Amino acid sequence: MASRSEIPIIPPELLLQAYRAGIFPMSDSRDDPEVYWVEPKMRAILPLDGFHLSRSLARTLRRGRFRVSCNTAFDAVIDACAAPRAEAEDSWISQRISESYRALHRHGHAHSIEVWQTAPESGPDGHEALVGGLYGVGFGRVFCGESMFSRASDASKVALAWLVAALRRAGADLLDCQFTTPHLASLGAVEIPQTRYLDLLSAALQPYAGGGASSGAAGSAGAVGAGGAGLPAGFAALLDDAAAAGLSSSPGNFIAQSLTHTS
Repeated sequence: MASRSEIPIIPPELLLQAYRAGIFPMSDSRDDPEVYWVEPKMRAILPLDGFHLSRSLARTLRRGRFRVSCNTAFDAVIDACAAPRAEAEDSWISQRISESYRALHRHGHAHSIEVWQTAPESGPDGHEALVGGLYGVGFGRVFCGESMFSRASDASKVALAWLVAALRRAGADLLDCQFTTPHLASLGAVEIPQTRYLDLLSAALQPYAGGGASSGAAGSAGAVGAGGAGLPAGFAALLDDAAAAGLSSSPGNFIAQSLTHTS
């Protein structure tokens, strides 16, 4: 197995160019040195005003079972997403793809959401374990979700809830999920033709007339602006909002409230 420094990456500029054209890379296996470019006929998106916050997920957020962070453990998240899973023979996230997204992360265009949990037996100062998360690519007013993982009940749902709330706060317009799954569909994802996706993508890459805030569903008052730093900026703004609302010790409760008001 080649060391990480020996693995040829997809240049960050080429990766971003592909995403802006509506295509993305995949591999056949973890050890596959080749990548192929995918442009599906049907594309899954999650409308940012259509996230389905179930009562059980809202309770999970309010109870604060998890701590959620952004961009603090990108490498660990992508490694967990690429790890073998019981329901799949092999991962499409090859070593070359992993290293390519690590490079894109260093360039400020790939981001992660991390979900942490302290083991009950560890006590209040115990060790936190990474139990869920997701990563993806941000540019313009677009975020393309790549993969997610979960090692605890509801952990990936919590990650997606925070992602949606942060993207709304950042003034994003489009959350691309690439392919639909029953899990994503239960949270509000829908399938649209690739031609329609390209129209939405083009619109989300255009500056707003007059440079104002988004007029779309995600462009709520107080949006902090999108672009490569859209997700982390939106995430930080959510924490500030929670603190201003007196919920700094329970930001999950603030997320549940914000999504309940807009779902």
